[in-house]
Amino acid sequence: MYSEKTIAKSLRILFSGSLVLGAGLAALPAMAQEKVQRVEVTGTNIKRAEAETASPIQLISRADIDKSGKATVAEYLQSLSADGAGSLPTGFGNGFAAGSTAISLRGLGATSTLVLLNGRRMASFGRADDGQKTFTDLSTIPMELVERIEILKDGSSAVYGADAIAGVVNIILKQNYQGIVATASAGTSKYHDNNQTKAALTAGFGDYDTDRYNVMANFEVYKSNEIYNKDRAGRDWIGAGDLRPWGYPMATQFASGYISGNNSAAASPAGSIRDPKTLNYVSLPGCGTLSTTTNQDPNGGCLWYQDQFRSMQPQIEGVNIASRGTFKISEDLQAYAEFGYSSRKTGFSLTPPSITPTVAFPPNAGNASGVINYGTSILLAATHPQNPYGVPVRVRYAAFDVGAQRRNADNDFSRLVVGLKGAYAGWDFDTAILHSESKLKLTYENMLNMSVLKAALGDPTSQYFPYYIGAQANKNSAALYNALRRTAIADGSTSMDIIDFKASRELMKLPGGSMGLAVGAEYRKESYDSPALSGTEDGSINASYVAAKGDEKVYALYAEVLAPIVKSLEASAAVRYDKYTNFNSTTPKLGLKWTPMKELALRGTYSEGFRAPGAAESGSTSQSTGSATVRDPVRCPNGTPLPGATATDCSLTVAAVKVGDPSLQPEKSKGYTLGMVFDPLPNTSIALDAWKIKRSNEINPLAYAEAAALPTAIRQDNNLTINGVVVPNTGTLLISKAPYRNSSFTEVRGVDLDAKQRFALGEYGKLTADLRWTHVISWKRVEKSGVSYEYAGTHGNCDTSNCAGTPADKVNFVLGWDRGDWNVTGNVNYRGKMKNVYFEGDLCASQLANGSPAPTADCTLASFTTLDLSFRWKAMKNLEIFGSVQNVFDKVAPLDPLTYGGMSYNPMDASGAIGRYFKVGAKYTFK
Repeated sequence: MYSEKTIAKSLRILFSGSLVLGAGLAALPAMAQEKVQRVEVTGTNIKRAEAETASPIQLISRADIDKSGKATVAEYLQSLSADGAGSLPTGFGNGFAAGSTAISLRGLGATSTLVLLNGRRMASFGRADDGQKTFTDLSTIPMELVERIEILKDGSSAVYGADAIAGVVNIILKQNYQGIVATASAGTSKYHDNNQTKAALTAGFGDYDTDRYNVMANFEVYKSNEIYNKDRAGRDWIGAGDLRPWGYPMATQFASGYISGNNSAAASPAGSIRDPKTLNYVSLPGCGTLSTTTNQDPNGGCLWYQDQFRSMQPQIEGVNIASRGTFKISEDLQAYAEFGYSSRKTGFSLTPPSITPTVAFPPNAGNASGVINYGTSILLAATHPQNPYGVPVRVRYAAFDVGAQRRNADNDFSRLVVGLKGAYAGWDFDTAILHSESKLKLTYENMLNMSVLKAALGDPTSQYFPYYIGAQANKNSAALYNALRRTAIADGSTSMDIIDFKASRELMKLPGGSMGLAVGAEYRKESYDSPALSGTEDGSINASYVAAKGDEKVYALYAEVLAPIVKSLEASAAVRYDKYTNFNSTTPKLGLKWTPMKELALRGTYSEGFRAPGAAESGSTSQSTGSATVRDPVRCPNGTPLPGATATDCSLTVAAVKVGDPSLQPEKSKGYTLGMVFDPLPNTSIALDAWKIKRSNEINPLAYAEAAALPTAIRQDNNLTINGVVVPNTGTLLISKAPYRNSSFTEVRGVDLDAKQRFALGEYGKLTADLRWTHVISWKRVEKSGVSYEYAGTHGNCDTSNCAGTPADKVNFVLGWDRGDWNVTGNVNYRGKMKNVYFEGDLCASQLANGSPAPTADCTLASFTTLDLSFRWKAMKNLEIFGSVQNVFDKVAPLDPLTYGGMSYNPMDASGAIGRYFKVGAKYTFK
């Protein structure tokens, strides 16, 4: 029977940091057992130091996942200390890639984190995050079938791809499984909402060794009910848009409807019209029947907050199907096949639309600028029944009568792998063909047909005139709303085709053992087609154009050697060559491990990475418009609003147009690790690793703060009067341009500490303590201009997804007790405090109404710590009962006034927003 040589095992473990380079090998079940045993007996007389590789690797077993109580792969991975800014949480409904989830190692973004399934890639999600970053959607992974997860944390990989700049997350599913297992679970919050249900069935038949085949399949169905921010009213500030009870000003980022000064008003549900003589906006009557805000705007506006409508967590329904077959052709050859399918439907509720948006789209013959400011072109006709002035006037209106906007993301993902593996002429080989695709349908409901809207308000000859707004909207006909409402649709798709071959063998004997060689080749074709929502191509609906399209072919060759120079010293080296359509790269990786004594190993690696511009970044037809919170440098210099400006200008959500640039050059990186593994006692294990990643020639849009300062930025015409003179182009900032460019570099440095201690309690079982701590020493981004931003320990980088911040410290501490048929585990998750500044040395990003720093006097977002408890009980031979309580002490997430990923709380602290959560389930094995 074919069995893999020891040197082949060592090569794969050393260079990939996992067992999955040869995923699907006949010997893999035995090897998986070997790997799990090595992890589980850490701290015993079998020293982990003897088995550790040069690369720092985090090994996550199925037991670890079960004991966490987490419901999904994404939820588990995003709780890890190595995850950072740029990850995509489930609740981020107003993001570009709403409906997906992603991990961002080292805070370098999801596009620099390579996610693999059984050692091979998957097609990316159908819409790039921030309109730029393509990534793998973790929601497509069937949680119940995951055997283990292995995270290579030293950046780049000669085996898997030079684009893994921040590291590799390898999710390994069960293989060669026999039997039938049914699992069901249900969960609810202390508020009896966000109800979750899941059921799964896994079946496997045939023993590979005796029957010459094994076939297994998994079917998983799940559902999670939507909750709204208003459902957390009374949970302190959680989900609140109105932060005045905690000392904040009226006009926070989730407020609207207020009148902020001469010639300036925000969209109101009652409607505000501009007096043509004074240019002051005047609110129409009826606010009390439309807004739930009781402490109203002293300037006469109709104040409202977004929590009246927005989802906190989405409505989710999904199905996952996964199967695998392994067939023994001969003693030295096997065939295998994998198939996976995932269907996930996600729905979010947002706010009703404003009738005067500023939208961007590709310039055309009719609009050379590619921007329409509807704030100046939408007018209330002189003869409109609600216009008392007798001349056309400007209007500001939030169309509550049209209804809350709804975003639905339906994603279908599939993946097929067919391969052969075996042994021939001294070589162990594995080759396969992979096809993977993702089809995403976006449906945006209750959008506005801007041409109908413009005519219905301002053209007396239109069949839709007059469109009554606010309290008089009940006078409108159904025909008007049928014409006014638009459902915008975009059908996107991505695909990936791969042919790969890899082989390994022993070369020669060295004093420390056998020298080994591994070689591989890969052809990969990726296609990305994410069209714009219908109606955004010319600004005819109230949303900006977001689209990307492109194809890429990649040819790769790689080789690696493992040299046990002497028994205590092991060296490794690898090199990869990638040929893209327009670029090529050669990237090396080196590793060294020295074991001066059996209890101690010293290790280090050096690696180089390479990422070519993606379709969203370099495509000539690619464009997106994003938004981020900035301080307007014109109206709020040095953090103090000029006369005529307001505090809103000091923390303003501004849009920026990003256009693909075919002349972009690839990103390049260099990564370093240096660490040790120390097992001082039989039941004690400690690993300490310092790491540094420098990503040069980085592809980023112009920083939003810099874009806001450009003279080409588009502003309202409520210009400031300084020393009695009206200064042009000083009105409220609306939109600017932030083109993609190769900025100088980003450099990230930090330390990881992993420590495990086991205690034997005799008849009372055993206790296991596991600590993982990541400390970010520096997270620095340097622009091409030489301007440097340090983000470690701050609330930046707010140019990335959801402005969650970069805590200097994240800690996971797990304490598990096993006795007989019981396991009880406590999981403590700690997120360190952050300065509430955009970058180190900047002014406080938020202020209270009295002008003092916020959220605390020292401008600090407090740390957040939660405790989760889980239990598992083997009630009988074939039945296991399990359950968990997330956020046991019902800790409330700290008030965060800056992030836009959660309403007044940080998305990293989502469990503190949802509240204490209970889950119970059962697993039955049919044997």
